[in-house]
Amino acid sequence: MKIEWAPLEVPMERRRQTFAMAFFILSFMILSLGSYVLVAALLIYGGLVWRSLVVIYLVYVFANHRRTHSIMDGNGWKISRNNWLFRHYRDYFPVQLIKTADLPPNKNYILASFPHGVLATGISINMGLDISKWLELFPQVRPKVATLDQNFLTPIVRGLLRSWGLVSVSKDALVYLLSKSNDPEHKDNRDGFTSNAVAILVGGAQEALDSHPGKYILTLKNRKGFVKMAIRTGASIVPSFSFGEVDIIDQLANPPNSPVRRFQDFVKRITGISPLIPVGRGIFNYTFGILPNRRRIVQVVGSPIDVVKSAEPDAAYVDKIHKQVIDDLEKMFARYKDVYIPNSKQSKLIIH
Repeated sequence: MKIEWAPLEVPMERRRQTFAMAFFILSFMILSLGSYVLVAALLIYGGLVWRSLVVIYLVYVFANHRRTHSIMDGNGWKISRNNWLFRHYRDYFPVQLIKTADLPPNKNYILASFPHGVLATGISINMGLDISKWLELFPQVRPKVATLDQNFLTPIVRGLLRSWGLVSVSKDALVYLLSKSNDPEHKDNRDGFTSNAVAILVGGAQEALDSHPGKYILTLKNRKGFVKMAIRTGASIVPSFSFGEVDIIDQLANPPNSPVRRFQDFVKRITGISPLIPVGRGIFNYTFGILPNRRRIVQVVGSPIDVVKSAEPDAAYVDKIHKQVIDDLEKMFARYKDVYIPNSKQSKLIIH
């Protein structure tokens, strides 16, 4: 295998972008695992003071999560969602955000977001890490990204997730956010924002398993929980599609029924997490590594689909709204694929 090395003569701005991307991804990966190792080491080898502090911290994390679902109201600290590191991380790909319709701040929204990809990079940057573009296009609407509930029980990491606007995808957390008042005079809206927009990666871990460059395979046909949630809370559903998400990084070949896929499915059933083996680039080469490649990601935010609020969603109505979401995604893909996907004639949208 011939290794393609990064050239020595690279503009300083691109070097800064590569540094930001590598620093963020590698640091987060190390911290995610290291937090458990650190806690275990302190409990096993630490003295009485350290052990006591760790136990108190873990009890606090568990109790706080049960009481508040680990939700940070508002947009959190501006510096944690709009800074030098995340702006360069955005520009590395780059990640863009396209508005096709207004999102009036007099209601709450579920952004039904596709595809998941390996890293869910587009949605995470636009609505989590660097929200400057979002706030410019959708004023008075707080961006949130829903992720697995168990992530908020991870020591240390939970604090970072909360500061980046991530929230639990649990039923209780979503009901709390999507039922918030839109009254400008309400105490919860003293920050000047009157609406919450929660991005849900509907396809989740299953969709991530199908992520390979050029393949837009969505897991949606049997995913109707987000529609029921929208009807119960009265939140509008906004289809969102991130073109290029699947192209930034590949993963080890895992066709259905292969040994790799069977192992991944087994782990996913137990943990809810897909154990992906990324295939990307390195810091100094373009041939192998676990870092994403420079590929443009364009998140297109569609028009809101309003629903009739009901505590007990009717099955037929759920199916009707669900079909409208699928139809809107198909129209969005057909309309924008030639604009945002290189070699778009080879790209097809498959919905499972």
